This record gives sequence, structure tokens and C-alpha cells, in this order.
Amino acid sequence: MQTDGLPAEVAVGWSGGADSTALLLMLQQQGYRVQAWHVDHGWRESSIKETELLAEKARGWEIELRVARLPAPSGRNREAEARKGRYAQFEQWSEATGITTLCLGHHRDDQAETVCMRMLQGAGISGCRGMQQRRRHGRLEIFRPLLLVKVGELKAALRAAGINWLEDPSNNDMTIWRNRIRQGLFPAMQRAGVSPSELFLRWQVQAERLGQQIDREAGLLLGDISVRNQGVRSASVPWLIWSATAAPIRVRMLQKMMAFVLGEGVTPGRRHILMIEAWTQRGGHGGLDLSRCRLLRSRKDLHLRRTAADLSS
Repeated sequence: MQTDGLPAEVAVGWSGGADSTALLLMLQQQGYRVQAWHVDHGWRESSIKETELLAEKARGWEIELRVARLPAPSGRNREAEARKGRYAQFEQWSEATGITTLCLGHHRDDQAETVCMRMLQGAGISGCRGMQQRRRHGRLEIFRPLLLVKVGELKAALRAAGINWLEDPSNNDMTIWRNRIRQGLFPAMQRAGVSPSELFLRWQVQAERLGQQIDREAGLLLGDISVRNQGVRSASVPWLIWSATAAPIRVRMLQKMMAFVLGEGVTPGRRHILMIEAWTQRGGHGGLDLSRCRLLRSRKDLHLRRTAADLSS
């Protein structure tokens, strides 16, 4: 487990599963002041009983537990809706407690599944870099101490200590991408003599190296993008540089420009990237609306600016 740089007081996103349970107890044993933050997504009635069981466990371990139950998801993409609600709740708890570091129990096997899933969904180099060990989400620093640890090792440690964990029934829902990979694709690869974890983690390492190189080149080409137009942030780059740059570097330049104009964490979707590439190949005439911002070309420069509607919201 990697804990370099962790503050003395942290929170753990605790689902009750093996990975987050192991993380919670390992951090406590190492002397960290730990709170457990549990979000019940409201997908099924039985989760109420599970939350009560977790509260009993936390009391026995003398760990402070915070619990929230979200409204049942209403949209088609319940995973995305649940994630948005979960992080909004984490932000609220951070405000209430002053804790600004949230540890998550993602492990080595999760990382391999993530890389595989993103490749199958058509992600580029950036997406295939997998989960970062550290990243910011609003006021929170998200930290994943177990990314290099196999899930089998975590379960073995819990069994040896006589500690059980919850198995989420949604893990058997084969409409979820990750479950199809975990229970279908990966076992089939293993039967064929291929280690899916080794394969996809090798690609993750290569994607990380390529991504770092693309980051450096995009940063050098962009230079100082902190341009203000009548007090409003905008980002600009010479058109000749933009149009002559390789597509992967151009995409990274766009991501950096959008983060500067709209804020960290805002990134273009695949649909917008394809639109921009086609527009660039046609010479960049006129402008291109990208939801909250607009891309337009002057004679010599390409500009990214917030839309009037976004500025007034």
C-alpha cells in the first residue's frame, strides 16, 4: 500500500466491499485518523439493511461513519448519475468535517478492467492511462493507495484476520460494462492462457508514457494561454501551429484550453473531438459551438471562448 504524502486525517469511501474494507482497516492500523464515508445509491431496498450492518461494524472498530442515501436513479445511465451524486455528497462531507483527502479502494485488478473498458469504448491515449493515484476533485484530493495491490491479496488478508465483507448484488448485473469484462472477457482470456491484468496493465504503462510525452509537447506548443478578452478568460493558439500539429497533441491542447477557460475537470467528449477534427481539416472557417464554449478562427489565431449563455448562467 502506498501512503506517501497522506495527511494524518483522511476519509475512506467505504462501500463495505473487500477492497474498501481492507483499506479502511489498514489505514487505521497505520495510525491515521480515519472516517468512513458511505453513500447508499438507493438502487435496492436491501441496501438499507446493509448500511445498518456497516454502522455496527464501524462502531466495533471505533471508526466514525457518515452515511447518506441518494434518491433512486432516474436516468438511463445510472452509473454516471450515481457517481455524480456520490461525489457531490463527498464534497458536502468535506465541507462539514474539514477533511480534504479521500482515499478510495481501487486496486490493481480494477485498473486493468478500467483500461480494457476504455479501450473497448474507443478511448484514446489519455483515457487508457487508467485511474490516477492522485487527482483533484473540487476541494478534495482523491488518493488511491491500493492501485498496485491485487484484490486476491486484500481478500486473503481479511480472511486471515477473520473479517468478512459485503458482496454487492449489482456485481452480477451483466448490463454493466465492467461486470461483463470481469465475469466474461477476463475469465475467457485466462482460459486461453492470457493474463488480462498483465496485458492491460502493460498497455496502461505505455499509455502513461505516451501521455506524458503528449502533455509536454502540447504544453510547449501552447505556451502561455492565459489570455483575457474584456475580463473574460479565453485561450488562443496560432492557427499554423494548431493545423500542423498531430491529432493526439491537438486533442491535448484542446483539453488544456478548455480546462483553462471553463475550469479543471471540464474536457471535450468524443463527439466534439470528431467535430473539431473535421472542422480543422476543412480550414476552420467560421466558428464551432461546443456546448459551453465556442471555437473560432481569426486570420492568424484559433480562439476558444465561453459562450454568452454560459457567461450569463
